[in-house]
Amino acid sequence: MSEYFIKTGLWSELKLDAEQIRRQVFIQEQSIPEQDEWDAQDAVSLHFVVYDGHLENDLKSNQAIATARLLENNSIGRVAVLKSYRSKGVGRLIMQQIIEHARTEKRQFLKLSSQVHAIAFYESFGFQVKGEEYLDCGIPHIDMYLELIKSEN
Repeated sequence: MSEYFIKTGLWSELKLDAEQIRRQVFIQEQSIPEQDEWDAQDAVSLHFVVYDGHLENDLKSNQAIATARLLENNSIGRVAVLKSYRSKGVGRLIMQQIIEHARTEKRQFLKLSSQVHAIAFYESFGFQVKGEEYLDCGIPHIDMYLELIKSEN
């Protein structure tokens, strides 16, 4: 079985790999218009890219297979896994890494805009649905929220 590892960094470091995954998943598979995929948040977000391989110091030998970003406002976005790697635990791996990272930064909560078909996946991490369903780029979405630090009442 392949080994996966995650690299965390700035857009300037991970742009090529993250762009390739997002282009394939969102623009090609889901027909999201290119102008809706790219935004100014990439430059100020922390990015996560999962690689298939065990040569962590030689990224050229490993294939980028999943990506996500963590925004300054505690939003997780652009979670994407290449089709051939879905249902292999890769999405779970990247989400666990993001949640762990947010906890080490002492963030109080995380939020995301889930495609409706992925609600159960995010619920498995403790995210809860907030609000009503809406369309984003023609795809049904719903906001979800995860409290990391319990507020004292």
